[in-house]
Amino acid sequence: MFVNAPTEAWTTASAGETPFDMEAIFCEQYERVARIIARVVRDHGRAEELAVEVFLKLWHNPQAQGDKTEGWLYRTAVRIGLDELRRRTRRARHESLLRFLPVPTPEELHAAKEEQQRVRLVLTVIARKHAELLVLRSNGLSYSELAATLDRNPASIGTLLNRAQQAFRKEYVTRYGKE
Repeated sequence: MFVNAPTEAWTTASAGETPFDMEAIFCEQYERVARIIARVVRDHGRAEELAVEVFLKLWHNPQAQGDKTEGWLYRTAVRIGLDELRRRTRRARHESLLRFLPVPTPEELHAAKEEQQRVRLVLTVIARKHAELLVLRSNGLSYSELAATLDRNPASIGTLLNRAQQAFRKEYVTRYGKE
């Protein structure tokens, strides 16, 4: 398993304790840990990857290295397997939601970008007060919020918004033809 790995690198112990031989534990328990995980996730290849993660956790957890190492390994294996199932379930749920979203083609993306550039250009050409009103309204501001932001009478916002839309439409048609 660990070719050319010095044994002392896999052995940890404090003074006066029996050394913990990580390599021996790995060789003895790897197959069983992988089998436990495989029973949970039903994927032997992924179970082997997750089994390695279990042993990495053991390596980084000195409290688990001792008399109860086997129990710790099996508990951790089951927990990692269950975490993998939860991760798969979440992923499947998110992917199923994405299936309902239409995926735009490169041509559609390019056309949308061109349209945004056209709109931005028209906004720079029309009167500033019209452009401000249209941008704020497109960001979801209500009539009362628009009135407060632009220091206008709330009763006149509808008329001002209509004039801004007409100015935008006229400039857009002049530059790019029909709507």
